[in-house]
Amino acid sequence: MIFVTGASGLVGSHLIQSLLSKGKKVRALYRQAVPVFAGSEQCEWIQGDILDPIGLTEALAGVDYVYHCAAIVSFAPSAAAKMLQSNVEGTANVVNACLEQKIKKLLFVSSVAALGRIRENEAIDELMHWTPATSNSVYGQSKYLAELEVWRAMEEGLPMAIVNPVIILGAGDWNNGSSGIFKSAYNEFPWYTSGMSGFVDVLDVVDAMQILMESNVTGQRYLLSAENIHYKAIFNAIAKAFNKRLPHKKVTPFLASIVWRLEAIKGLITGKVPLLTKETAATAQATVRFNNQKFLNAFPSFQYRNVDDTIIRVAKELKSIHQLA
Repeated sequence: MIFVTGASGLVGSHLIQSLLSKGKKVRALYRQAVPVFAGSEQCEWIQGDILDPIGLTEALAGVDYVYHCAAIVSFAPSAAAKMLQSNVEGTANVVNACLEQKIKKLLFVSSVAALGRIRENEAIDELMHWTPATSNSVYGQSKYLAELEVWRAMEEGLPMAIVNPVIILGAGDWNNGSSGIFKSAYNEFPWYTSGMSGFVDVLDVVDAMQILMESNVTGQRYLLSAENIHYKAIFNAIAKAFNKRLPHKKVTPFLASIVWRLEAIKGLITGKVPLLTKETAATAQATVRFNNQKFLNAFPSFQYRNVDDTIIRVAKELKSIHQLA
C-alpha cells in the first residue's frame, strides 16, 4: 500500500495517476473535496490533514511506502505563518506517523528553494543549504526546516530520500503554482525578465520519485532539473504554443522594485494576494543555474524530457482542461 499527501497538487495528482496506471494500491489524503482527475476513482481516499497527527497516524495503518508531496507554496507575506506551520509542523507530523507505523520508506518532495537559490556565481547542487544570505523567501526557509524534520526521522530509523525539483512544468491549477506562467502567456502578459532558472517536466519528477522509492537509496537528496533556461525563452515558447503574442517589454530591476511596492500597497487595501512581491521580483531577476548530475550519475538510464516538447504538451492539456480555443 502506498500513501500520498498533497494529492490535489501538481506533483501529487500526477504521481497518483502514474502509480495507478501501474496497478499500485494507493491511499491518499484530502482535506475538503476528493480531487478529480484521470483514474482518481481507483484511489482509496482518506479525509484528513497533515496538521492532525492522530488522524495522520491512523491513516497510515497498513501502509508500506509514503510520498509526502503536500506543501503550501506562497511568496505573499500574509501567508508566511500559515506556510511555516503547514510545511514544517505538517512534515514533522508525517515523519512521526511514519516512525509510529514503521513505514518502509519515505520520499519527501522538497524544493531547490531549500538549497538557497540566490547564488549567481556558482551552480546550485545538493551539497548546498539554505541560509538567510542565499534565500529571499520564507518558502525556502520552510522547506529547509521541513527537510530537517526528515533528516531527524532518518536518524531515528526511517529510510528516506528527498527530491529538490526546480520550477515544475505541468498541467495543474493555473491560478496557483508554477502552472500560472501558462495562464500569463495565454493572457498575453507583455513583460519578461532577464533572469534564468531550471525547469523540469512534472512527469520527470514523478518518474524520478518512483525510481528512488523502488531503489535501495536512503539518506540522500537529489536535485531534479532538465535544463537551465532564461525566463524570456520559456515565456516565448509558451506563448508560441498557445499561438499568442510574445512578451515584448523587459522588466528592469528598478521597474520591478516599483511594481512590487505598488502591489504591496494594493494588497493592503484590497486584501488580495499581490501579483508580484519583493521575493518573486528578486527571483525573476536572478540568473541561477542548477547542477543535475547527481541523479543522472546515480541512475544513468534516466533521461529528462525535452522542455520544448513539455511546453507543447502542457499547453495542449491546459487547452482541453479549460476548454480554450
